[in-house]
Amino acid sequence: MKNVQQRAAIIAGVSLLLMAIAAGFSYGYVHNSLVITGDAGATFKNIQASLSLFELGILGWMIIIILDVLVSWAFYVVLKPVHKAYSLVAIWLRLLYTAILALAVSHLVIARQTILEGAQIPPSQVMTSILSFESIWSIGLIIFGLHLFFVGFVALKSSRIPKIISYLLVIAGSSYMLIHLLHTFFPQLEHTTNMLEMVLSLPMIAGELGFGIWLMVKGRKVTMTD
Repeated sequence: MKNVQQRAAIIAGVSLLLMAIAAGFSYGYVHNSLVITGDAGATFKNIQASLSLFELGILGWMIIIILDVLVSWAFYVVLKPVHKAYSLVAIWLRLLYTAILALAVSHLVIARQTILEGAQIPPSQVMTSILSFESIWSIGLIIFGLHLFFVGFVALKSSRIPKIISYLLVIAGSSYMLIHLLHTFFPQLEHTTNMLEMVLSLPMIAGELGFGIWLMVKGRKVTMTD
């Protein structure tokens, strides 16, 4: 059991780092470079001119989806000895988020297919697929935030996981839920939401990534207990 936990810790840590790189590429670079908010024509032209880059972005999302499933399993193996029931809830929440992310990414695939169909396709049709991706993913991130909150809650019950990591996970989860609840249900508060996202972006990143680094460096050397 100790060896399984240690392998799971390594898998979780490496997967989280790879996911951070893939997300930085697919969303931070590809999406933000090609998608111009409020300008369907420019977005259509950008994607059409850089279709290979857009396809690489989709590939990055598919890699993230696969790694998410791996992380779900690894988190459960690592955290189960601390609290089996709460760990199970956390992992099912992550799997639910992963399914929602897969649905969101399917709209990027639709956007790609739409562009391949030819110039007679109105740019607004591509933009509709892009906006569907963004809105569905945002709903998924509410679930993801709840997942992180449960992971942090379980981590707080362990004497082996540093409290700073546990609290960062709880803060990150709460931040994801707050930001994306506002994005989804209160679009009229866009300016306030963007300001909050800027303030909370560091703990949102540091929570899960910090846990991943700890799992890779320290977690693989210890056996989890309550």
